[in-house]
This record gives sequence, structure tokens and C-alpha cells, in this order.
Amino acid sequence: MNQRIRKAAVLGSGVMGSGIAAHLANIGIPVLLLDIVPRTLTDGEEKKGLTLQDAAVRNRISSGAVQKLLKQKPAPLTAKGNLALIEAGNFEDDMHRLAEADWIIEVVVENLEVKQKVFTQVDQYRKQGSIVSSNTSGISVEAMSEGRSDDFRKHFLGTHFFNPPRYLKLLEVIPTKATSPEILSFMKTFGEDVLGKGVVEAKDTPNFIANRIGTYGLLVTVKELQKGGYSVGEVDSVTGPLIGRPKSATFRTLDVVGLDTFAHVAKNVYDQVEGEEKDVFDIPEFMKKMLENGWLGSKSGQGFFKKEGKEILELNPETLEYQERKKLKAQSIEAAKQIKGSAAKMKALIYSGDRAGTLLWNITSPTLLYSAELLGDIADDILAIDEAMKWGFGWQYGPFETWDSIGLSKSVEKMEAEGKTVPAWIKDMLGRGFTSFYKKEDGVSYYYHDGDYRRIETNEKVINLKDLKEKKGVIKKNSGASLVDLGDGVALLEFHSPNNAIGLDIIQMINFAVDEVEKNFKGLVIGNQGKNFCVGANLAMILMEAQDDNYFEVDMVVRHFQQAMMKIKYSPKPVVAAPFGMSLGGGAEICLPSASIQASSETYMGLVEAGVGLIPGGGGNKELYIKLLNSVPKGVDFDLQNVANKVFETIATAKVSSSAAEAKENFFMNEKDSVSFNGDHLIYDAKQKVLQLSDNGYKAPVRKNVPVVGETGYAALLLGAQSMLQSGYISEHDLKIAQKLAYVIAGGKVPFGTEVDEQYLLDLEREAFLSLVKEGKSQQRMQHMLVKGKPLRN
Repeated sequence: MNQRIRKAAVLGSGVMGSGIAAHLANIGIPVLLLDIVPRTLTDGEEKKGLTLQDAAVRNRISSGAVQKLLKQKPAPLTAKGNLALIEAGNFEDDMHRLAEADWIIEVVVENLEVKQKVFTQVDQYRKQGSIVSSNTSGISVEAMSEGRSDDFRKHFLGTHFFNPPRYLKLLEVIPTKATSPEILSFMKTFGEDVLGKGVVEAKDTPNFIANRIGTYGLLVTVKELQKGGYSVGEVDSVTGPLIGRPKSATFRTLDVVGLDTFAHVAKNVYDQVEGEEKDVFDIPEFMKKMLENGWLGSKSGQGFFKKEGKEILELNPETLEYQERKKLKAQSIEAAKQIKGSAAKMKALIYSGDRAGTLLWNITSPTLLYSAELLGDIADDILAIDEAMKWGFGWQYGPFETWDSIGLSKSVEKMEAEGKTVPAWIKDMLGRGFTSFYKKEDGVSYYYHDGDYRRIETNEKVINLKDLKEKKGVIKKNSGASLVDLGDGVALLEFHSPNNAIGLDIIQMINFAVDEVEKNFKGLVIGNQGKNFCVGANLAMILMEAQDDNYFEVDMVVRHFQQAMMKIKYSPKPVVAAPFGMSLGGGAEICLPSASIQASSETYMGLVEAGVGLIPGGGGNKELYIKLLNSVPKGVDFDLQNVANKVFETIATAKVSSSAAEAKENFFMNEKDSVSFNGDHLIYDAKQKVLQLSDNGYKAPVRKNVPVVGETGYAALLLGAQSMLQSGYISEHDLKIAQKLAYVIAGGKVPFGTEVDEQYLLDLEREAFLSLVKEGKSQQRMQHMLVKGKPLRN
């Protein structure tokens, strides 16, 4: 089957439609975004003398949605330039252009009749073989396609994105009876490999998988809040990170989603189910009152929480008045905080029997039973349910993984003792002597399915480092990092210090890794699967040594770090950095000298040392400057001062990219560097890049002198900083940091255009770094960052 998606059309330009269009544009797919034609003119349009026949008026709704993408937070676009790939149009003038699209996505109002009308037109204009899908969150996909042509029905399915599409990983794919198996298979692969999603196949039932279980779990929690006399803040204090759920926990999540959206999703199930299940999906009276009052959450300024000044207040559901936010206090919570891992914490809490344990048991057990009852109805296997909850709701463990973590036999005993009905298939499973939903044998994972265990099949592009190390062991490790064999002649250096912060342990492992790879491997990947790639150098260690006047120690660490970065740069075998998430300070300094960067699309890269009163010390200033110099095409005349100015501004303002695309715009990445849209494929993609470089006969770069702007350039660099000080934008200490930084980038007291050795620039950088470490105000900034987690302006 030669299916390809080169161009897409999105029908409906609301928050979701424009968000999907933005996600496609981020990937590089041109999109036609259509919406209805306005029936009246705005005051502005009347003043301009426009009529209802003008294209600017007719396309107003979709073109307005496109412009809004630039202002939305979090940003739907990975780079502002991606906007050029989205073309606005309308349903009356542009439907014939659907013939250009390989994929048409409907995102109009959640009304079956309206959707059917839209699809009648789509069927008329689409080309044969183009894929059509609906982003419905709960209307029957089967019903939408009734009366359509055979080719339409064969190429039609549900594709339910979660909002915001750029950031939320889940894509539920819902085939109809008529959907061609080839099209379903293509969309699942395209969703994972191109869109970067976690794809789950769902059945055509109300709210599919994640919203069905997630909404049930939230409503059970709301009912327990009332029944157990808990406060909103108390519930949120135990239903978040403590048990492996997002920081937004329960009620903060509802505030972010919007109570109106949540009520709509709940009503969708309420209208289509019976009995006890119907009762759960009937939202309580106090929430109906909140809807009437317009207390919808973040978008209306108040919901379950409300900010007054610096204080966050919580809603009292009985009085509907706001009061001081409370946290649940219980012995089990204090005990759980000492336990490692949220699965173990959950087990300790849930059987504790105190107020926290009772709350967690009363909201978890019905959700587990509900998930088990729905198996077969909403999804074919437990794996799909668990993955949907992890990718759609940010749970660390899905319902069946949670069940394993609290002990299946023990929990079933407790459920039955309370008179709860346990689904027959679970009783049968226990009867066969199977006491867990998942198991691992010889490094292979299995899940329980239809009376036996079935192997979990994963995409070859998903490399799980934990499993790999269990299977193959490690080549060498210390407290900060491990060297692992990725196979096919490629090694991987994995950081695992707290926050992946760089200390001597990691520096030692970098040196060992580069030497080992030179002897025995084709190349090296530097990557990991922690929360972030690397948040920089070990600031606590630097501050402690500085406060003890151990400047010799700091100097030694910086020297070693600089030498290790040069070792990466001039390694005879290719070194590919695989950054993701926060890749700051030292994290960026590791990426810059690498032979190539394979970054996750969500990479936030920057040299942020100015925020803690320092400048980069591991070669970051020099490498960013050289990267920018190398981006100028050979033979093109350029202004060296402009290059120095750009680098100075980027580092002085601690500019951090909001995506890998923006890291390219900030010159942390160049045309040799690549982006992975699926973060789970990052290590695999980086490994392929190493093999490609090796197969193409990789040669280490030749060491060359670097032209600098010298004394005159230094003066030019400082002009802007001095005017900012006079305008009150920066402090005296900020100016001092800027002076040191400018001196390093300018290359010190040499004439403009002098070519200097890299080691000379490293020495300047290290001296400037050390002089700032000695400054009391810089030490205050470091202390403040370590204690408060945010920069101090002093």
C-alpha cells in the first residue's frame, strides 16, 4: 500500500482544530484550515469598508485562529515560522481544495447531525484513497460514516487527539467495521513514527478509553470528597506525585481542563449508560452550581481554587466559599515519603487504614474494578487501557499496573470483604494461579490476556535502557553515569546523578567512554531516560567549595570539564548527543561540541549560568560562537561583530529554547543536527545517526584557530549592557557578569580579527568563571537558586 501524507486539511479551527493544525505544521506537513463563513461584519471590518463577500471577512474565523496560535500558552507551535505552513480558508469557498489533501481531519462541533453534513461534503470533494478522520471525543464513529461511499468508509476512522496536541502524547485510533485494516495499520504507524504519539486502538464506545476511565476516577474522587468530609486541598495533596500522578492531582486538573469541558464529557457517558454507572456520571449539585456561576477554573479565574494576591484559596463545596488551602496530614503520608518509588508508596498508603489510606482505597478500588469491567468493551487488552491512562492523563502507572503494585490477591480479598463485585475474568485468573497482570522473564515483558500471558510487542525504535541494562549489564559505571552497549557497535553514556547534574563522577565517565569507544566501538551516544537530559553542573558542589575558599578545587573541576568537552569534540569516533527536556548550562555544553545532536522535539536548551551569577565554564561560550561562525556559508562575507553580538545576547540573557526547532534558531543546533518527534525513539534515532556518520567515514574536525572581535568588539558588546544599567533594567552585578562574558567572547585584549587558539579562549573562560564564583553576590544567587529554585536579582 503506497499511502503517504504530504498535505492535510483540518475542518474546524477552534482550540482543538487549530492545535492539531499547529502540530502537523511543526512536523512540516502543510495544512489547509477551514471554518464557517461569518454572517455579520465586525466594527473593524465595517470601518475598513469591507463586505461579507471579501475573502478577509469570509476567512476571518480560521485566519483569526491561526493568528491566535502565536499568543497561546503553552505555545502550540515549536517555532513561529511554522505558521507559514497553515493556510486559512472557509467551508463555502474552499471545500473543493480537499482534493489536495491526503488526510482530512474533522474537528467541528460535537453534534452528530452537523458532522454528518460535513462528511457529505467531504465525500463529494475528497480524492479517492485519502484518509478521513474525526477528532470526536465521544460521538459514535460508526454513526458518522453512515450513508457515505465505500471508498470513504474504507478510509475513515476516529483519531482522538488530547489537548494540547503538541504536548499530550495519547492518540486514540478508533476504526469502524468498514475501516480497511491497511489504513488502520498505516495510521497507527504514522501516529507513532511521524506524529510522535503514543497510539492506542480503542473501541467505538462513549468517550473511548482514557476519558471514560479518567472521568469516572475523577467523579468517584469528587463523591468521596463529599462522603468522607475531605477538603479540595486535602484530596489534591495525596492524589498527585505522591502516588505517581501529575502535580495537578485531581481538582487542579479539573481547573486546567475547565469544568464546562469536563461536564460535557461526563454527560456524554451519562446519556449512554444505565444503572449505577449512570449515577456516577451525574455530576454533583455543587458542581452544577459552579457551572451556573461561571466558575470554570483557570480560564474564568476561579474554580476549585482561586488566587488572591499571592495566596491560593480552595473552594468549600458545602458553602461555595473560598477558604485557606489545607493539606491532608496523616502518619501514613509521612511514612510514605521515606519510601522509594510511587508504586511502593501507594501500597504503603492504601492499606494504612488512616484518613489518607481510606481516601486512596475508596477512590482507587472502584476505578480498578471499573477498568476491569470495561475490558473487551472499550479495548481488547489491559495494555491498551494502561497505556491510554499513562499517555492521556499522565499517570505513572495504568490501572492494571497500579493493581499489581498494591497486590492483586490482597486487594481482591479486601474488595470482596466489602461486598464489591470482582469481574469473573479476574476470579478465573486468580483461580489459574496467576497473581499479577504483568510479568518479566529473561528481560522480556508479558501481560495477562485470555487465560495466559502474551508478550508485549514494542516498536524496535523504543529502546528501554533499564531493560537493556538488565539484559546486557553495563560496561562500566560510577555514581554519576554508566556506559552501556547499545548493540551494532554503538555505546551509550547514560547520566544518573541527581537531576543528571555534572560533577567529577560524570566527567570521569565521559573520559573513559570516549577512550573505550575509540578502541572498541563505532561511536557513542550521550543520552538517558531521566526526567531531563541534564540541568547543568553540580551547583551545590561549586557553592560549597567556594564558601570554603577551595577555589583550587573549583578550578580543577572546570579544567577537567573543559578537557572532557574537547575530548568529545575531537574524538576520532562520532559522539552524538541526545538531549530532551531541560538541557541547560553544562547540559548544553555537552551537546555543542558533539559531532551531531539528535534532539527530542521538546528540548529546552540554553546556557543559563548568568541566572546564577556566573558565565558558562565548560567551553559553552566558545562552542556557541564557533557553531554560529560555522553556520555562515563558505565564501560569504559576514560581519564578525554581528556573530559576537548574537552569542553575547543569547548567553547574557540566559535565553532558553522552547523546542528543538527554536534551539536551531538560537544556533545551539545546525543543519547537521536532527529532531525526533517521538521522545521514545530518541535513543534509537541517535544510534542510527552514529551508524550513519561511521558508515560515511567520519573524521574528527581539524583543530583551527578562531577569529575574534578583540578590544574594539569588547567595547561594542558592552554598549548595550551599559545602557540597560542606566535604564534600570539590570543591576550593577548583572553588568559585572556582562563585562566578564563580553571579554571572553571578544577574545580579550587583541586586535579585531585576530585568530586565537581554542585553549586560549578556554583559559579566558575559566578565569572569568572563577572570578565570578568568588563574588559574594554570585554566591547569593547560587544559594537562592538551590533553595528557592528560581533566579535572584541582586
